[in-house]
Amino acid sequence: MSVQAATTSRQRMLAELRSGDQFLLVTHENPDGDALGSLVAMHGVLTTLGKDVLMFLSPQDFPLPYEYRFFRFDDLVTAPPPDLLARTVVFLDCGNIDRSPIDPAGANVLNLDHHHDNTRFGSVNHVVDDASCTAEIVWDMMGALGVPATREIADALYVGLVTDTGRFMYENTGRTAHLMAADLIDQGVDVERTYRRLYEGMPLAKLDLLGRALTRVARYDDGALTFTHVTAEDFRATGAEESYTEGIVDYLRSVEGTKVAVLVREREGSTPVRKASLRSTDGTVDVSAIARSQGGGGHRRAAGFSTDMDIDDIVAFLRGAVADQLGL
Repeated sequence: MSVQAATTSRQRMLAELRSGDQFLLVTHENPDGDALGSLVAMHGVLTTLGKDVLMFLSPQDFPLPYEYRFFRFDDLVTAPPPDLLARTVVFLDCGNIDRSPIDPAGANVLNLDHHHDNTRFGSVNHVVDDASCTAEIVWDMMGALGVPATREIADALYVGLVTDTGRFMYENTGRTAHLMAADLIDQGVDVERTYRRLYEGMPLAKLDLLGRALTRVARYDDGALTFTHVTAEDFRATGAEESYTEGIVDYLRSVEGTKVAVLVREREGSTPVRKASLRSTDGTVDVSAIARSQGGGGHRRAAGFSTDMDIDDIVAFLRGAVADQLGL
């Protein structure tokens, strides 16, 4: 997006947030730290402005990953409210409306996101694809609206920032991300406490699931693709929740020579049956393009898709897609 276009969309988004009275905040299915942090923070910002604000999460999204259960979800609904069409629906961190469990047809839709492949489905689309996270955009909105950060807002924004930048290690960690972190720390964020909430206190079942995944690691095409999967039986045997797979793929992406790391998890009773999480190690492969070809999406270096293909077919598809981009 050009600077002029970004400025215009920012002004339009701010005008909508100022003028609206009733809002419904929505994010993507299987929400991560940025999605939930942005949701809670935007709720706090708009509530401070005296707006009538509801947050929506699908019943299928519960239980939330254990590391995010400390969030307070005041004004939360798990079904579309009866007055949906009277509310401005704000989509946060949702690159494609198909990734949302709610249908906002007929409503005024605001689309606030940082995914470069966002489909621009809103009445107003403020998509800042060089932002480190959607929380960074919410932080910018908060400042422009003149809302001081409460401790709860600051904590939520910091969770979005630290998780979507990989603890400030990913290439999307720009200067603004560090300025934002400094500002939030000034507003009272306890960095050590946040780190402990997110990355320590791991349930033993998560470690057991990781062990099973690591025993199945396979490498293809001289290591360009590093792959593993977990089965429904793994979840039953370990007592692990689906969200416990978070972070497993990062072990794979750290292996020398890997261009693309992939974790596939089998979801019992779900359709599609399997979900693939893709990570590109150095950006030479755009995994969002691979995911989009299967109806998914994401970022150049982190993406995902769902499928009914069996494991062998998934591997064959991924090998071909990675080889095409690498020119092998």
